Amino acid sequence: MSKIKVAIIGCGTIANHAHIPSYMKNEDAEIIYFCDINGERAEKAVQEYGCGTAITDYRELLNDPEVDAVSICTPNNVHASIAIECMRAGKHVLCEKPAARTYAEALEMQKVQHDTGVTLNIGVVNRFNTSVNIIKNMIQNGELGELYHVYVSFRAQRSIPGLGGDFTTKAVSGGGVLIDWGVHYLDIVMYCAGDPEPRTVSGQAFSKLGKDMKNYSYLSMWAGPPKYDGTYDVDDFVTGMIRTSGPTISLNGAWAQNIGIGETYIDFLGDKAGIRLQYGADFKLYSAQNGALLETIPQFKEGNHFQNEIDSFIQCIQTGEKLPSHIDTVILSSKIIQAIYDSSDNGREISF
Repeated sequence: MSKIKVAIIGCGTIANHAHIPSYMKNEDAEIIYFCDINGERAEKAVQEYGCGTAITDYRELLNDPEVDAVSICTPNNVHASIAIECMRAGKHVLCEKPAARTYAEALEMQKVQHDTGVTLNIGVVNRFNTSVNIIKNMIQNGELGELYHVYVSFRAQRSIPGLGGDFTTKAVSGGGVLIDWGVHYLDIVMYCAGDPEPRTVSGQAFSKLGKDMKNYSYLSMWAGPPKYDGTYDVDDFVTGMIRTSGPTISLNGAWAQNIGIGETYIDFLGDKAGIRLQYGADFKLYSAQNGALLETIPQFKEGNHFQNEIDSFIQCIQTGEKLPSHIDTVILSSKIIQAIYDSSDNGREISF
C-alpha cells in the first residue's frame, strides 16, 4: 500500500510539538508540504525534518493530486475556511481544536464533510489518551453505577497566553479560556459519558484580570511576549452548568484568577464509585466495599496520545473507519461552548 501523502498547514507550536513528529514516526505517512504564511518557518521545517516542500499559500496544494490529507494547525479564525477548501479539493482533514470559532462555522464544516464524503476529524487528542479510555470503559461497564454528575475544573493563577495577541483577540480565537482550555475538558466529559445530547446550558464568562494589560502581573507567558498595543476582549474566567440526556455537568475555568492554586481535574460522580482524573495524568477511583471506603490508583502503561491520534487518522483514511474525533461527534462540544457564550451574553439559560 502506498504511503498517505500529507501537508502540514501552519508550522507553529502544535505542529512541531505533536503533528509533525507523529507523522514522521508513522510508516504509512509521508509529509510532502510544509505551509506557513511565514516562509522562514516553513523553510525551517523542511530543513529540520529533511522532507517536503515549503510553501506560503495552502491553495498551492489544493490542486496537487498527490496530497491525500492535511493537518490544519493554524489560528482558529481560518480553521473553517481552510478545512472547507481542502475538503472540496478532495483532501482528508485533521483540524486542530477547536473545530472553529463558532458553532455556525463548525456546522458549515460538517455540512461540507457530508457533501464531499472525505474525512474531517478534530484534534480532540484526549479521545486517544489511555487513561481517558480506561475511564470511558469503566463507565460503560457500570463500574461507577449511574453517572449522575461530572464536575470540571481548569483553573490557573496567571496563565493568559500571548497577552494582546491572537489568543486574546476574539475575532481570531473565538474566545478565551473556555474555547482554548475548556474544549479539551468538555470533550473528555462528553466522550466518557457516551456523547449525551445537551438539553440546557447556563453560563457566565468574565474578562477581568487581563483587561488592564500593562498592569497584568505574571510569572511566565507562553505564546508571548505581551503586545500591549494589541487586543484583549476574551474570557479569562468562565463558569457553567449543563444538563444533558446523561449526567449534568458543571465547570469552573480560569486562565487567570487571584487564587494561587492550579486545579486541573475532572470528577466523575457515580452512585457506586467516583473518579478524579488529573488532566493529562492518572486518576483515582473512590468506592466502598464491605463497610470500608476504598481509594484505588490504577497502574497502566500510558501511550503518546498525539501519536495515537495521528496513527488513527492515517488508518481511518486507509480503511474508511469513522473515529471518535469525527466532526459528527465533536460538534457537540462546539454546540455547548457556543451556548455558554450565548447564555453569558444574554443573561439567560439556553435550551435546545
